[in-house]
Amino acid sequence: MKQSLKIDEGLKDMFPTLLAGGAEGMQYLELKVDNEGETFTSPTPLRIGCVLSGGQAAGGHNVIMGLYDMVKTIHPDSKLFGFLAGPHGIFTNNYMDIQEEYMGRFRNMGGFDMIRSGRHKIETPEQFAASLKNATDLDLDGLIVIGGDDSNTNACLLAEYFAKHNAKCKVIGAPKTIDGDLRNEHIQVSFGFDTATKVYSEAIGNLCSDVLSGKDFYHFVRVMGRSASHIALECALQTRINCVLIGEEVAEKNQTLVEITNYVADIICKRTEIGKNYGVILVPEGLIEFIPEMGSLIGEINEILSEEFEGDMKTHLMAKLTETSKALFNFLPDSISSQLLLDRDPHGNVQVAKIDTEKLLILLLNKELKARESKDLTCFSNFHPKSHYFGYEGRCAIPSNFDSQYCYCIGLNGALLIKSGASGYMSCVKNLNDKDPRRWVIAGTPLPTMMGVERRKGKNVPVITKALVELDGAMFKAYQAVREKWGYLDCYVSPGPIQFAGPASDALNFMVSPPDIEQLVKETERAEHIETVI
Repeated sequence: MKQSLKIDEGLKDMFPTLLAGGAEGMQYLELKVDNEGETFTSPTPLRIGCVLSGGQAAGGHNVIMGLYDMVKTIHPDSKLFGFLAGPHGIFTNNYMDIQEEYMGRFRNMGGFDMIRSGRHKIETPEQFAASLKNATDLDLDGLIVIGGDDSNTNACLLAEYFAKHNAKCKVIGAPKTIDGDLRNEHIQVSFGFDTATKVYSEAIGNLCSDVLSGKDFYHFVRVMGRSASHIALECALQTRINCVLIGEEVAEKNQTLVEITNYVADIICKRTEIGKNYGVILVPEGLIEFIPEMGSLIGEINEILSEEFEGDMKTHLMAKLTETSKALFNFLPDSISSQLLLDRDPHGNVQVAKIDTEKLLILLLNKELKARESKDLTCFSNFHPKSHYFGYEGRCAIPSNFDSQYCYCIGLNGALLIKSGASGYMSCVKNLNDKDPRRWVIAGTPLPTMMGVERRKGKNVPVITKALVELDGAMFKAYQAVREKWGYLDCYVSPGPIQFAGPASDALNFMVSPPDIEQLVKETERAEHIETVI
């Protein structure tokens, strides 16, 4: 089945070969299995390469496992090559021939250690030319790029280059990122999100049990999520903590640092008034970029430091910042402002993962609560915060049953897309809310339809647009319906570790299967009634 998609006119100059036919040139594809089984067979072997790109996400090995099994099903003499240590392996011709015995060691295992990953990009003319030569020398029919938004943007550029030079090697992407921001109407969730949020929710649930036991600490937890708050929202819904700050809402409401601080301080003071000097607060890793004043400051810093300069970095920065941003930079605690000047990421941007946003919030709360203490409130003297960062713990866990099956299907589908001659597509698996994978739908969506333009290293470049939390979506609306009461009630849930057998092993994340708002409200009201009676 084919379905026409809208493609940004501005991208046609960037991908002239892939988009030579306009909207008719690349269409959404839905693969169907024919009755004779020819979908899964070929008279000639396939030769396919694969590469892991960017940060780890649980299930990467299962994508490769699905690829391996499908190419061998298509023809027993088919070959799967793994390029080592990320995209660098493609243009340096560093690869291995993946064999059954080796593949067997990594089936259903976490990590990316089978062929390892890397954050290199294929950027220079020499690197593109070397990649084409190596793919041609290996006689590849296709290449699967297993990565996030930046990696799949690179995959699309590589597909364009290969097509322009009439290479037979097709390029297909696989949606990898625990952040959950690689998402659209055809991609319900990126792989690794389910496992990571279950790992984080276990730890957060443990902290919920801790505060109920000691009733003397506030745990501030920053969770991974570079530019979106999906992980924080998912974990909040799974554990029902007292407060989660959603970056997208902060941006929508144009909230300042002071306003955010006051919002959390109000929750703490209300809990103090009813004898609760404890709680759990979640902070998304990318929150700081959503605060308009901070976003402006970070944007200016990125732009200024993308230019060549001599001398002291801070002196150069102070001379270039606008007066508003300079005042904010000087207002921030030294421990935070210095983190804004750390080494940039590969795109020249501030590495928000290295900014201790939860510690910044604690510092500001200490100041605000101390000021309120003078008004006969005891919220400051009873405020004992502890900070945590949950990040890498969730990236390489053994994949959940959902991610294991989902990733395997992504790999199977990737091989079939290459067999069908598609290039510049993302391997998609849909209907994921059905717990029976046999009823899942395999498809491909054109990578250019996911593109936008971003500022990188002072230049405008094409990149897959990140999918942010939808404030009118079911997940956020569910949290909205209960967050006021969760602020002062103890509705905590401790989900425990990932299950691989039994009823809980098939639990779906809320991104795939949104929460029942009516049921959530009823359960919250029940908790309120119990606390009132006690």
